[in-house]
Amino acid sequence: MKQAQHRFSSLAFVIGMAGLPVYIHAPKYFVDVYGVSLMSMGFVMFFLRLIDVFQDPLLGVIASKTARFGVLPLALSVGAMCVGMIMLFAIHSPISPLLWFAISLFLVFSGFSFAYIRSYAQGLINLGAQQQILLARWREVGTTLGICVAAILPTLLLLVSPNGYSSFAIFFCIIALVALVHVWPQFPAANLADSSSNSFSSLLKIVKNFQIRNLLLLALVNSSPVALSSTLFLFFVESRLNAPEWAGMFLILFFLAAAIATPFWTKLADVHGVFKILKISMFLAILSFFGAAFLSEGDGLIFSLICLLSGATVGADLALLPVMFARQIEGSKIVPDLGFSLWNFVSKATLALAAIIALPLLELVGFNSGGSNSQTALLALTFGYAILPCLLKCISISLLFRIIRDEAKNSYA
Repeated sequence: MKQAQHRFSSLAFVIGMAGLPVYIHAPKYFVDVYGVSLMSMGFVMFFLRLIDVFQDPLLGVIASKTARFGVLPLALSVGAMCVGMIMLFAIHSPISPLLWFAISLFLVFSGFSFAYIRSYAQGLINLGAQQQILLARWREVGTTLGICVAAILPTLLLLVSPNGYSSFAIFFCIIALVALVHVWPQFPAANLADSSSNSFSSLLKIVKNFQIRNLLLLALVNSSPVALSSTLFLFFVESRLNAPEWAGMFLILFFLAAAIATPFWTKLADVHGVFKILKISMFLAILSFFGAAFLSEGDGLIFSLICLLSGATVGADLALLPVMFARQIEGSKIVPDLGFSLWNFVSKATLALAAIIALPLLELVGFNSGGSNSQTALLALTFGYAILPCLLKCISISLLFRIIRDEAKNSYA
């Protein structure tokens, strides 16, 4: 069993590399290299995520219907991520930069989505709901370490070569191939006896389940603060703290804290329960975002402590929320691929909303990336990075309490 967890962890490492860091690096890379406007970038990123309204459920159906081919569909999705990453960072745009950006991200996001859905669904199929906390301990450490490596590696590579982003894309492809070979035994060909449960009508039945709906709503609201802060992270460090040279170090602290904290959160959840530990992590997240609202130039040391605290709380979100969802999927007799396609869509929708809200608003108030900014522009940046995430976390806590109350009523009944 431990070997299975190790194998899922290696795939999670690749998925982590292809997820959040792309949102951190790609927009600023295209703004700086090609001069693409923030507003245009925000709308393109939102449009790509809007496609996921239809794509993620479709990929869930495809994943469940192609499980009989074993690891082959997963291999194709990993290949799509590699091609998209090479196009994004290693090949200079031969067409309109905005169109090239859109095509590249579409490949990365599509491959990411399918790999995520198959990985989480197969983990539930192989190990069952009772082993999900233990699996999460390995899988989410792999994910956060992948995020950490991808977040800092381009910055480090740029110190030794002007082609740092190209080297990063090549490195990603090598790691992805190694992980695919390692995880291969965990994806045997499945015997699909009942194809009717793998249809779009089954997705509608899932959405009608109020317990599933509540968890999806919680996931949407709870991941929005991290989506906002991730989208605005480099801009905040550069323009508010005036410490662009420390951005890589801050990212390392954030994601390493998440990776280190994840096993502790899962162990605590084993003892005290998932709900109680999630409440604690959410309150700590509010504290970290609130502290960031008062920072200004020269507060790099304080911000590093905030990165450690906020990163640690993200570890709880990444590990424990999917455990809650996996248990509900198994208890409701839902096809895992279909259930996790909806979970993945909700998780990514937050990044789309962050892009369409935050980036255009910054441009409207006159924010200038890499240049001088008015006090109004800096206040808008602080609001988007710290204050709004605080408010969203407060809403998340209220949603969690509602889920706990509903669970108690169902248990009593």
